[in-house]
Amino acid sequence: MLTSPLTDAPAIREPRHAPVAHVTRSGVIEGTHYGSVVVLGGDGEVRFHLGDAEAAFYPRSALKPVQAVAMVRAGLPLDGELLALAMGSHSGEERHLAGARRILALAGLTEDDLRNVPDLPFGPAVRDTWIREDRAPSRLAQNCSGKHAAMLHLCKLNGWPLQDYDAPEHPLQRMIAEVVEELTGQRIARATVDGCGTPLFAVSLHGLARAAARIATGAPGTPEFRVADALRSHPEMASGAGRDMAELMRAVPGLLTKDGFEGVQIAALPDGRAIALKIADGANRARVPVAAAALALAGVDPRLLTGFAGEPVTGGGRPVGGVRPVAALDPSALLAPA
Repeated sequence: MLTSPLTDAPAIREPRHAPVAHVTRSGVIEGTHYGSVVVLGGDGEVRFHLGDAEAAFYPRSALKPVQAVAMVRAGLPLDGELLALAMGSHSGEERHLAGARRILALAGLTEDDLRNVPDLPFGPAVRDTWIREDRAPSRLAQNCSGKHAAMLHLCKLNGWPLQDYDAPEHPLQRMIAEVVEELTGQRIARATVDGCGTPLFAVSLHGLARAAARIATGAPGTPEFRVADALRSHPEMASGAGRDMAELMRAVPGLLTKDGFEGVQIAALPDGRAIALKIADGANRARVPVAAAALALAGVDPRLLTGFAGEPVTGGGRPVGGVRPVAALDPSALLAPA
């Protein structure tokens, strides 16, 4: 049920991105990453924004927790690590493949029923092993297989068609679109097809941050709480060993976060503080330190974020610089006049 009227769809326009991170080498700026950032307070109000938080964009896999809420509302019976996998962009480790098989087995289905695109594992180390072993791309190894398996499981439970579960007009996808609008609080600007084959919806960064906050603040027993609890409790099942998303949730108590291709990330705390960001060129080397800076702006203790300051820039094999957020993302920016 809607908690407030939906606003109009965000404008489809060239985003008005701003500098969000500099690449420095020996004290000289060598490059600049552009993007947009929004920080919400616990009351849902915008505490800080940089760039363009209101233009339409595609959240990519950062939308998966919203999709998971929709599926749980519709009766998906998963919890814990399998629910985390259902919203994951996993590395293709054996635990991820085994988890997807378990979800399919619950529905009496197999990998042949999946409609995601066959791929090698997303995790570099796992991918390298597959290549050395001359293993072929598979639908289970593709990073969205947990989501696709969960979609099939839900369709089987509800008596919905299985062969076209990824089609925009399918009951599952229509229901997901409704929940996307509800949790973001705005109409969808445009729909397309994500890399894995399921529908993808254009919203704004502001709306995406609002959705993250609503999931993170879900009351016990609600689908939102179940999704948030699964992601917080099993971050490696939604990502993989050593992935920054999992490490960030381990570092910051109560944090929910999800990344997406092309430099997207959301994060939210149980009191409703939330962030969303988009790096214009899709670079992870900028996404990680910008996300840490945005969380500091949201009030997270910076000491918890020291491991996410960004990768070093090297010269002759030794660090000579780094990727650093711009000055506007310093927490003192919140104290500056508007």
